[in-house]
Amino acid sequence: MKLFKIIGLSFLGMVSMGTYAQELDVNLQLRPRYEYRNGFKSPMPNGEKATSFVSQRSRLNFNYKQEKLKAKLTFQNIRTWGDVATTTQVDKNGIALFEAWAQYDFDTKWSARFGRQVISYDNQRIFGEIDWAQQGQSHDAAVFSFHSNNHQLDLGLALNATAENLLEPQTAYTTNYKSLQYAWYHTHLSKLNLSLLFLNTGYQFEKSIGTLEVDFKQTFGTYLTFKNKKWDTNLGLYGQTGKSDGKSVGAWYAGVNLGYAVTHTFNAELGYEYLSGKNQNDGSSTIKSFNPIFGTNHGFNGFMDYFYVGNHVNSVGLQDGYLKLKYTQNKWQFNVIPHVFSAPNTVLDASNKKMERYLGTEVDVNASYTLQKNIIASAGYSQMFASKTLERLKNVADAANTNNWVWVMVSFSLNLFTLK
Repeated sequence: MKLFKIIGLSFLGMVSMGTYAQELDVNLQLRPRYEYRNGFKSPMPNGEKATSFVSQRSRLNFNYKQEKLKAKLTFQNIRTWGDVATTTQVDKNGIALFEAWAQYDFDTKWSARFGRQVISYDNQRIFGEIDWAQQGQSHDAAVFSFHSNNHQLDLGLALNATAENLLEPQTAYTTNYKSLQYAWYHTHLSKLNLSLLFLNTGYQFEKSIGTLEVDFKQTFGTYLTFKNKKWDTNLGLYGQTGKSDGKSVGAWYAGVNLGYAVTHTFNAELGYEYLSGKNQNDGSSTIKSFNPIFGTNHGFNGFMDYFYVGNHVNSVGLQDGYLKLKYTQNKWQFNVIPHVFSAPNTVLDASNKKMERYLGTEVDVNASYTLQKNIIASAGYSQMFASKTLERLKNVADAANTNNWVWVMVSFSLNLFTLK
């Protein structure tokens, strides 16, 4: 602790060039999580056994504030318990920079932020932090913001490369998107909130031997919310156009959620999502499957991550009808969320015959307890009742096997010190 304070005082001393009020806050997050996976992301194949492990996120956050200047530096280590020997001299994953940005406020309305940062908007369907994943998600970007009363406009851009190259590389950059530009506008009108998003992402690919090109895909749409004392409703509508890997893109998304506070401790929500896809007997080259791109997809379409969490891209799409039941009492919170999944487009069996569109039903149950302000314990159980159609999509021998997932997590958020 004394060492951290010395570092913090030294940091304040170095940046103090005038009489501006300054503040440095240093906090630590530790988040170990146990998981038992028995058919997680895909139905359990015959003859295979379930697995279990403990992963852990460790983050050290430095937050600096001055009159017009803000900065954040976040170091993190992501590990699986046992991935290195007890006597190891080198950590497998080492220390990574999750965030490293500086923000300057030109005046009360305009600001600019540069560096590695989280970009998250609305319900995180298109842009999200992906906080459930231990590593999270952050971007190397520049974001310019205008905010006035009930209005906010963010303009962002990014350009990615493998290194400080002298010449254009001869192999395609595939680590991430090659470039990104977006505009996000938000306004608050009484009980209605409206957001508009336009996102342009460019991905590099090898069009032919020795020829590299960048195709740009556009994602655009709106997200609306309405809330009063009892009702909490939201609607999201997005489309995708442009090109990807030399192919035309034409896809769309719709999601609606209707929530009602039955009592001050019990809430019920009914929702539906449609993500466009493509018939398996469609011979066109057009990409018709919607891709949530940078969304926090674990929070949608079931916690067992069968859809859009590193999978189900350029597939038959998805329809998801769900119910969310939430009960809170003192330091406890309980959630029950059943999902019914179906394919909006044709799925073919091994003999090219159309299969039923019902994919399966997933039931998610979880609970959390706040031990104290900065310590939260949580746990969950999920089970997927998969259909033969889902078995076909996932290329698994027997979807009748039991598919379930259990997790237990403790999150510590500790404020180490604050210097002013």
